Amino acid sequence: MSITASMVKELRERTGAGMMECKKALVEANGDLDAAAEALRKSGQAKADKKAGRVAADGRVVISKDGNKSVIVEVNSETDFVAKDENFAAFADAVAAVVLATGETENDAIAAADIGDGRSVEQARTDLIQKVGENISVRRASLVVADGPIGAYTHGARIGAIVALEGGDEDLARDIAMHVAAINPTCIDESGVPADMLEREKRIFSEQAAESGKPPEIVEKMVTGRVAKFLKEITLVGQPFVKDPDVSVGKLLKGADASVATFVRFEVGEGIEKKEDNFVEEVMAQVHGA
Repeated sequence: MSITASMVKELRERTGAGMMECKKALVEANGDLDAAAEALRKSGQAKADKKAGRVAADGRVVISKDGNKSVIVEVNSETDFVAKDENFAAFADAVAAVVLATGETENDAIAAADIGDGRSVEQARTDLIQKVGENISVRRASLVVADGPIGAYTHGARIGAIVALEGGDEDLARDIAMHVAAINPTCIDESGVPADMLEREKRIFSEQAAESGKPPEIVEKMVTGRVAKFLKEITLVGQPFVKDPDVSVGKLLKGADASVATFVRFEVGEGIEKKEDNFVEEVMAQVHGA
């Protein structure tokens, strides 16, 4: 059977595969579009499985909002080049829309959800891997639902933050989200500081102060002061506001008769150990192996 250009074009639109791959699949399927599409999907899954072990530490953070709901998702690629690709950006936006519509934030549930064109998110991910040639992963998602104002801020496509307030307004919520994105507080206030983190810092400060040789009562005051300074540095309400360092975030909120109910901050690749390529070693290994 003769394989026409229109058949190749239709298969490309259905699968996102390259022109030569589509033509080859159509030849092998004797012109059967459905069979060719299925073969390409199986091929794409095989390629995705092979790439699954490769580190995807680049990508995009996307925020989507609807009324009193806002979602933030991180979708990863292996390189910044693919992260800027329009197909990758469209996929990340579609994933955010899925999370917003379904309320699902667990990876398995997101993967199984319909992305909006009859495919599951997982199938769309597999198709995208076949198209861009890199490992792609939906790393995480968070949903914020609030009765009060919600503000969101993204710095490029790499850092994003959502803040929900009790009191105040959306402009204030967005300003606080900008601060969270820029300064990265650990928690809202002292009550949210992990106990093990606080104990570790106290122990370090105590050991440092004890080395000063000062009397115990002075050492105790030194430790108390350092702990207080540490808490201001890591808590949202204790930090100097990014747009006006003369005012703490806590004072800014108090002046607006508002408080932070919750915040979420994502940064692309945080916590992922990215392999550092040594191209000299790679070349030498190839030379010696030749």
